[in-house]
Amino acid sequence: MHAMATHNPETTQQWRMQFASTARCVPLVRTQVRKALHERGYARSDIDDAVLVASELATNAVVHGHFPGHLFEVGLTPSDDTCLIEVSDSSPRLPRALAASAADESGRGLQLVSTLALHVGQRPRKPVGKTVWATLRMADGQGPNESLAQRQVTAACAEPPKGR
Repeated sequence: MHAMATHNPETTQQWRMQFASTARCVPLVRTQVRKALHERGYARSDIDDAVLVASELATNAVVHGHFPGHLFEVGLTPSDDTCLIEVSDSSPRLPRALAASAADESGRGLQLVSTLALHVGQRPRKPVGKTVWATLRMADGQGPNESLAQRQVTAACAEPPKGR
């Protein structure tokens, strides 16, 4: 697998890595993002959410933004309480959320990203392509260890059934 990383500790500990535009590289994205955020000292649950977001955006870059011979790039810009996740690919085609039915096996990635993130957006990338980004709230590893997704599932399960 082809990958190239850059890390500049003098610029807010920004991290970037390029990957071959193949499905085989998405697990590598998850591993590298987890490692970079763990080194930053974030809570495990927030890292889990960020890895899921990075994985969904990377999968979209491979499936919908693939151009033969072009890499895609994942970037992290952490701060004390947030992390900006950016995924850039060579396609100018902007992502759009799908209305997936219960029977569909795909099509929920951008909805999931929007649920987990504080902010989501996209912008053109020079000289070619686009960057899709999401900002997540992040806590240090000393706080509660339950992810946003886990809290939402717990809350949904704790609600009494409607109509009773």
